[in-house]
Amino acid sequence: MAADSSFDVVSKVELQEVKNAIDQASKEVASRFDLKNSKSTIALEGEDTIALASQDEYTIKAITDILNQKLIKRGISLKNLDYQKIEPAAGQSVRQKIKLVQGIPGDKAKKIVAAIKDAKVKAQASINGDTVRVSSKDRDTLQEVIALLRKQDFGVELQFTNYR
Repeated sequence: MAADSSFDVVSKVELQEVKNAIDQASKEVASRFDLKNSKSTIALEGEDTIALASQDEYTIKAITDILNQKLIKRGISLKNLDYQKIEPAAGQSVRQKIKLVQGIPGDKAKKIVAAIKDAKVKAQASINGDTVRVSSKDRDTLQEVIALLRKQDFGVELQFTNYR
């Protein structure tokens, strides 16, 4: 009999696309008339945090909207962003951090496995770190599982890799 077929359910953010979106948003903020002298900055801190800084909450919300538009144009899902609260900073300015969610968190992975089991399809799902591996003897069953997972919202953007 043929071996099991499988695929991985992952949630990854392409870091280069995030950098490109930040560069585009920074250029737009610098050139927009209403934001020209707002001393606003957008920067990538480390591998998983975007830092926004501006003079007040209104302009930081405007900058967030610009950044969101650029991220969407570049194919980055806003589901993979975790917005922190707006904090006061020195000199009557404010800042906000946005964390990039890489991988599937444990609670969401458990929901994915439960959804597959509740569907009563002949497929097994197992959690491997921040990915979920789904395997079955029948490739059509795996296609059904992919369709099932695409219909549901788990709070993160799902990609399906290593289909074999």
